[in-house]
Amino acid sequence: MRPDIHPAYRPVVFRDKSADYAFLTRSTLGGDKTVEWTDGKTYPVVD
Repeated sequence: MRPDIHPAYRPVVFRDKSADYAFLTRSTLGGDKTVEWTDGKTYPVVD
């Protein structure tokens, strides 16, 4: 694989407000908003 051509792969919280459900996973998506997770760390959130 060629270096530096892939987007950053990082922890992200996906949140479904209508179902009141969220999960932490890894993704190339990011966002401007952040949320504090149960481990006390802050992660980008995708609503």
